[in-house]
Amino acid sequence: MEINGIAHTMLTAGDFGVSRAFYGQLLPFLGLTAVLDTNDTYYCVGGRTALGVRAGDPQGSGNRFDQGRAGLHHLCFRLRQREDVDELHRFLVGIGAHIVHPPQEDGWAPGYYSILFEDPEGIRLEANFVPGKGLLS
Repeated sequence: MEINGIAHTMLTAGDFGVSRAFYGQLLPFLGLTAVLDTNDTYYCVGGRTALGVRAGDPQGSGNRFDQGRAGLHHLCFRLRQREDVDELHRFLVGIGAHIVHPPQEDGWAPGYYSILFEDPEGIRLEANFVPGKGLLS
């Protein structure tokens, strides 16, 4: 058996309204289209990717994401061109997103170029460009 990618990723928001506003700008910018947009779920698809944000349990309201705890470390979008990383950086600066590191080359693979930023919950998001197929085929 061989899987055909990851069908979707769902994130839980402590403050759904703030997270919905952020992802409501980011995901369409990345070419994803909302297919579900309710008072507790925002779910988009596009580019062989689906990402959703849902309201968390009210008991967890106000809790921020901790990258060092067990669970998700970060989520990375793969972009088609190196220039897309720079364009995303300009967009993120324009919406006031927290940038962890601006576009830079990293040693993960030849030509690896990425930006690292956070959503309002502190969930780390990366977008990268890797020339060719990289390790993905």
